[in-house]
Amino acid sequence: MEGINKTSKTQFFFCPFSTHSEVQMVIFVAFLVMYLISLSGNATIAVTVHGNHSLHTPMYFFLSNLAVLEIFYTSCIAPLALANLLSMGKTSVSITGCGTQMFFFVFLGGADCVLLAVMAYDRLIAICYPLRYTLLMSWPLCVELVAGSLVLGFLLSLPLTILIFHLPFCNNNEIYHFYCDMPAVMRLACADTRVHETALSIISFIVLSIPLSLISISYIFIVAAILRIRSAEGRHRAFSTCSSHIIVVLLQYGCTSYIYFSPSSRYSPEMGRVVSMVYTFITPILNPLIYSMRNKDLKDALRKTLRKF
Repeated sequence: MEGINKTSKTQFFFCPFSTHSEVQMVIFVAFLVMYLISLSGNATIAVTVHGNHSLHTPMYFFLSNLAVLEIFYTSCIAPLALANLLSMGKTSVSITGCGTQMFFFVFLGGADCVLLAVMAYDRLIAICYPLRYTLLMSWPLCVELVAGSLVLGFLLSLPLTILIFHLPFCNNNEIYHFYCDMPAVMRLACADTRVHETALSIISFIVLSIPLSLISISYIFIVAAILRIRSAEGRHRAFSTCSSHIIVVLLQYGCTSYIYFSPSSRYSPEMGRVVSMVYTFITPILNPLIYSMRNKDLKDALRKTLRKF
C-alpha cells in the first residue's frame, strides 16, 4: 500500500542533455526549429493534397493522412521536451501526464507504421495491376485502411500503457530521456518488469515486424513488375514513386527497431535518446521533403498552392 501511495504521487523529471545552460539553449533552438519545420512541412503537404483535385487519388490520400499523423505524433513529444530543455530539467510531469504522453506516442507511432504498410500495398496495386487499380483501391477501402491503422494503433497502445503504469515507482524519478518512452520509464520501476518487457516485445513485433514484412513482400513484387516495363522512362517513373516511400520506411523502421528490439540488458539510455531524436523530430521533417522533392505531381501542385498566397 505504501508503494502504491508513493506511485500515485510520483512526479517524473527528464534528465537534461547537459549541465551547461548554453548547451541546453542550443539544443532547445535546434529542437524548436525542427519542430516548426516538421509542422509547416507536413501541414503544407496536407493542405496541398486537400486543395488540389488532381491529387485526390489513393496515393496522395494516404500521404496526406501520414502528414497529419506526423503533426500529432511530433506534437505529443515536442512541447514537453522544449519546456524541459528551457528549464534545465526542472519541468516535471505527473504519472498521469507521462502515461497520457506514452499512450498517444505508441498510438500514433503504431498507426504511422501500419499506414506505411498500407502505402506499400497501394503502390503494389498501382504498379502490378494498373488496369484494375481504381476498382481494387476504391475510396471506401482507402478510408477503411486508414481507420484500421488508427484502430490497431489504439488497441495496441492502451493495454500496454495501462500495464506499464501499474508498476510501482518508488525512489528514482528521473527519466533518462526527453519524453516518456517505454524502455526508459520501465527502468525506474522498483519491481520485476519481465512480463512488461515481454508485452512490449510482442506489441513491437506486431507494430514493426509484421508491417515491415508486408512492405518487403510488396516491394519484391513491385521490383519484379518494374523490371518487366519495357520503356526506360516508365521504369524511372515507377522507381521514383516508390523510392521516396522506401527511404521513409528505412528511417522509421530502422531507428524504432533499434530501440524496441534491443534486449534490456543491452539498452543504452544515451544511444536510445539520440536514436529517438531521429524518428520523433528528424523523420517527420524528412517525410514531406522526400516526398515533395521526388514527386513531380506534388511539386507542381505545391507551386500552384504557393502562387495563391
